[in-house]
Amino acid sequence: MARVYSSIACNLDTNSLQASLPLFESEKVQAIEWSFDTLFALGEMPEWFAELLRAYSQEGRLIGHGVFFSLFSGKWTPDQQQWLNQLKAISADFTFDHLTEHFGFMTGEDFHKGAPVSIPFTASTLAIGRDRLLRLQDAGNCPVGLENLAVAYSLDDVKRQGNFLDQLLEPINGFIILDLHNLYCQSQNFAIDITDLQTLYPLDRVREIHISGGSWVPSVVNPTKQIRRDTHDDSVPAAVFHALEQVIGQCPNLKYVVLEQLGTGLTTDASRHLFQEDFYTMDHIVEGANRVDSLLATNAFLPLSPVSIPKTPTENSVLYQQQNELSTILETATDCAQAQLFLSASSLANSDWEIENWKPEMLETAIAIAQKWKDGFVQRPVIKDR
Repeated sequence: MARVYSSIACNLDTNSLQASLPLFESEKVQAIEWSFDTLFALGEMPEWFAELLRAYSQEGRLIGHGVFFSLFSGKWTPDQQQWLNQLKAISADFTFDHLTEHFGFMTGEDFHKGAPVSIPFTASTLAIGRDRLLRLQDAGNCPVGLENLAVAYSLDDVKRQGNFLDQLLEPINGFIILDLHNLYCQSQNFAIDITDLQTLYPLDRVREIHISGGSWVPSVVNPTKQIRRDTHDDSVPAAVFHALEQVIGQCPNLKYVVLEQLGTGLTTDASRHLFQEDFYTMDHIVEGANRVDSLLATNAFLPLSPVSIPKTPTENSVLYQQQNELSTILETATDCAQAQLFLSASSLANSDWEIENWKPEMLETAIAIAQKWKDGFVQRPVIKDR
């Protein structure tokens, strides 16, 4: 295994920056992950933050994490092209060691609104995903990867995601962000051991690991069930640290382990202290792995042969219509029963979406997520000066 770097998700958020400051001051943060497209809506950043990004960029320790590209949208939109243009411009200012995006498509008619949700695993969605990854790799001119999703509608979705990601990434020799809290959510919500979930992913494709915390939400449709949500607003569960200890030595091309937590969960001194303790626990595991083995990675995750980008982006009008219907249902349904009624009358019925097999409590969760984010990402106030 190559040397692994202890990293944090670092964005323009007052609370998260205050929580991270002692880690920067003690020079413990070896790399930072920046959600660069949250800047697109702001248009500018404080110069001190740009200096921080440049410092890590110059050391080859800046990684970019996208949020809004909507990889699997059935229709290619002007917003996606603009997103790529902005990425290309940012990549000229900051050198990313790699770039990543979320698996899935964004709900909502407005491109910058909604939440990422899963798609059917078909030849058509595979073709669309591969097309978008080619364009993403071309714009960023660096290795490109995808993050596994936490939300799934059925156990079959959970079990198939790793193999589908492998197929998606193969043409560009891309990599996977293995988000261990996302796996933890699935293990809890579908009663499957997290170790068994890890074996369903091609671990030789893992270049980055995410760890984070989340929350428990009672299910209305299944009162005996608590749903684990990937809300990024609490400290890291012990089970996630245990999963990191188990899997870190099985990923020969791993380079970064990233601690994520939203500023909404870092509003008190106590919560910031817990964040710092989580970082030190993560770093201890990482350094333990580094002491065991520190070889060169065998995969640079760049295309193994020249690739050509089709002039016309791949599209599927039926998929696009279904995605619009699903987005509308998720964002407007008053409860799970109404959503099920609307879905059964939609074009998703008896289709590759397999809505007939969706667990009601997971549909309920998707509704809650879509309605939470349907008004878009809200950027918190930032620190103007250090």
